[in-house]
Amino acid sequence: MSIDKRIVDDLVANDVSFVTTVPCKQLAGVIEEVEARPEIFHIPANKEDEGMGLCAGAWMGGKRPMIIMQNTAIGVTINTLATLTQFYRMPLPMLISYRGELREPVSCQVEMAVHTKALLAQLNIPTYHFHWQKDVEEFDNILKYTFMSKKPVAILTDANFWGGYGDQ
Repeated sequence: MSIDKRIVDDLVANDVSFVTTVPCKQLAGVIEEVEARPEIFHIPANKEDEGMGLCAGAWMGGKRPMIIMQNTAIGVTINTLATLTQFYRMPLPMLISYRGELREPVSCQVEMAVHTKALLAQLNIPTYHFHWQKDVEEFDNILKYTFMSKKPVAILTDANFWGGYGDQ
């Protein structure tokens, strides 16, 4: 089974029925799999903070939401995470491609990687780092935790998890 299918199967098993996405090459397979599932309403967002607003509306409308995004946009989501998602105790699993780590070919990606985990920690957002494909075995439990605790949770997936940058 592909890693993309496994992730989306876990979403469906946890009744995640609304997913918003911002384009990302590493997450393209998951986004395609989400789009193919009739159980999930998928709406692309222009920006990550906009996507979080859509997720908040979905939650208030009785849906279990998720956002799929890249870590380089964590900075633009801080206000939305603190004053909307956390203040109103909305669960929000965030599947995040973690760009800027070892072997990153794009130098501007590195700077945000340096700050990603610290920003999430400053907001007291539980963060899980998927480095190996076997790490996906925890995804189901992370989703359960997110909805039980009514908190945003970050799942950082680095290039190694997705198979590298095409250089392996």
